[in-house]
Amino acid sequence: MSSEAKHAISPELLEILRCPLAVQSKEYGDDPGRLELVQGCWLVCADSGLKYPIRDGIPVMLIEEGQRWKDTPIIDLPVPPPAK
Repeated sequence: MSSEAKHAISPELLEILRCPLAVQSKEYGDDPGRLELVQGCWLVCADSGLKYPIRDGIPVMLIEEGQRWKDTPIIDLPVPPPAK
């Protein structure tokens, strides 16, 4: 994996981004929707299970997009994420 892919998103942005589905729910506690950067180009929410692609350095934080990849195991997520 290239160093560019590893830095697809800044640590500061990762710290403030949240899964839009998880933050709408009261079942996940005080700080719902925290995201983990995986494979350098995916944001994964442990609360909701949704997986959001990062395309051209931009996180695609649409619930529909996260749901599209929900059932895909992390190891099977395409790198880089497909355009659509």
